[in-house]
Amino acid sequence: MCCFFTALVFFGPRLAILVWWLVNPLRFDRAFGSHWLLSLLAWLFIPWTTIMFLLVFPVYGIFDWIILGLGILADIASYSGGMYGNRNQIPGYN
Repeated sequence: MCCFFTALVFFGPRLAILVWWLVNPLRFDRAFGSHWLLSLLAWLFIPWTTIMFLLVFPVYGIFDWIILGLGILADIASYSGGMYGNRNQIPGYN
């Protein structure tokens, strides 16, 4: 069950971005422009932030930054959640 959850957290947002790009590629063109390398790196390393950025892209205001902050927190949680859960398996760690 733990491996399934880890795979879902890792592949879930990336798969959602891929499906969204296949359904609505013009939104990606407007959001990232001709910076295909930037969008590829965002898809690879910060998928939750990329999803949030695509959600709030054409809107400007204070809530955009809050939503982007939630995406950043989700990315940090997805990368650091395994470290906290496996801390007892490290020899010599109290």
